[in-house]
Amino acid sequence: MLSKEKNDLLTRVGPGTEMGNYLRRYWTPIGGASEFDNKETKAVRFFGEDLVLYKDKSGTFGLVDRQCPHRRADLSYGFVEEKGIRCNYHGWLMDETGQCIEQPYEDTANPKNPLREKCKTKAYPVKELGGLLWTYMGPHPVPELPVHEPFTRTNVFRQIAISEIPCNWFQCQENSIDPVHFEWMHDNWSIRQKGAMGPYATKHLKLAFDEFEHGFVYRRVREGQPDNSTLWSIGRVFLWPLGFYLGGHYEWRVPVDDENTLSVAWFSNRVPKEQEPYVQNGVPTWHAPIKKPDGRWIDTHVINQDIVAWVGQGVISDRTKEMLGASDRGIAMIRNRFFEELEAVKQGKDPKGTIRDPEKAKFVDLPNANADIYRDGQPREVYKKNPLLANALKRFPFLANQPQEIRAAFCAAMGVDENGEFIADKKQVREPAE
Repeated sequence: MLSKEKNDLLTRVGPGTEMGNYLRRYWTPIGGASEFDNKETKAVRFFGEDLVLYKDKSGTFGLVDRQCPHRRADLSYGFVEEKGIRCNYHGWLMDETGQCIEQPYEDTANPKNPLREKCKTKAYPVKELGGLLWTYMGPHPVPELPVHEPFTRTNVFRQIAISEIPCNWFQCQENSIDPVHFEWMHDNWSIRQKGAMGPYATKHLKLAFDEFEHGFVYRRVREGQPDNSTLWSIGRVFLWPLGFYLGGHYEWRVPVDDENTLSVAWFSNRVPKEQEPYVQNGVPTWHAPIKKPDGRWIDTHVINQDIVAWVGQGVISDRTKEMLGASDRGIAMIRNRFFEELEAVKQGKDPKGTIRDPEKAKFVDLPNANADIYRDGQPREVYKKNPLLANALKRFPFLANQPQEIRAAFCAAMGVDENGEFIADKKQVREPAE
C-alpha cells in the first residue's frame, strides 16, 4: 500500500503539481482528426486546464486557452478564419501559437500602436499522426513525436474510440500492467455473464515484468500455453507513461483533471491478403458510451469491463487501504519508476523514453507478441482458423455501441458480411486505393 502523500503525488495532475508537470513533457493523444470533419471547435479539458481545440480554414489545428484574453469570453463558441480562431464577442483573432493577430476596433482606433502585438494567450502545439491529434503541454525544447510502427502500416482498417471515465487516470493506467485480470474480468466473468458455472478459464502459472526504453513488458504463462508462446517470450506493453499497446491497438488514459480521464483508443485491423490493396480514406472517430439506460455500467465488452474495475475503486483510489500480492509486482515497479522519474526531472534529466533525435523518431518499433497477424497480414484461410482473427470479424469486442456505419466500413474492408463471414469468390465493395 502507499501513504496518502505518495498516492497524492501519483494522482494529482493539475497545473503546478509534480505529476502534472511530468506528464506534460510527453506528446499526448487528445482526440481524432476526423472529429473536425463536421465542426470547427471543441471545448476540451486536460490536466486541469480548460482549452479549446479547433481546426482553421487552412487545415491547421490549434489548442488555446478557453477564455479570450480580452474579456474572458468562451472561445469554444468562436469561429475559425483562414488562420486562427476569432472570438464571437468582440472579434479578437488568435492564431495557433496564441498570438493575437487582429483586434478589429483597437486596430482602427490605434493603428500606429497596435495592442495586439503585446497580446498572447496560452497555446499548445498540435500534430496529427495516425488519424490522432497529439499535443505537447510541457516546457521547451519540445521533444520529437515518435512514429510508432503501427502508424506506418498499410492495408489496414483503423478507427478511434473515445470515452469519458469519471475517475483518476492512474487507476486506469495501472490496469496496463495487470495480466491476471484478463483471466478473471474478461474470461471468467464473461463465462458467468452467459449463465454458465464453468469450467473456468485457464489459470496463470507464471508472470514476469521487464522494463525497456519505452515502458514495461509483462509476460505470462497460462495452463496449456505452449513453451514457445510469444506471450511469454515477448509479452505485452505498458507504454510509458499513459498507454497500453497490444500489437493491434493502443489505449491511452489521458488525465482530464484529478477526477476524470479521457480514454483514447486506436484500433488497426490488417485486411486479408485477398483484399489488398486497401487504402482507408480517413480514420473515423466515435464516442463510446459507458453506461446503460438504467445507469449501470456497460459490462459486455473488454474495455467496458475494465472501466467497471476502474470506477469501482472510487473517484481516486485510496491506496492506503489496498493489499498487494504476488501478481502485483508490475504495479509496484511502475509506481517506483514514477517516483524515480519525478526526482530525475527535478535534477534536469529528460523523462523516460524522450526522443530528441528526429531520425530516431521516424520509426519506433515496440514489442509485439502477434506481429504476424497484426502487421504482416494473412490470407482468409488463416483468419478462419485463428480464433483471435475470426472473433474480431464477428463483432467489435472492445467497446459497446460501435456505430453501424463504421461496422459497415470495416466489413467492406475485410470482405465479410454483417455476420463476419467471408463473401465467397468476390471482394466486398470498399474504398478505392489512392
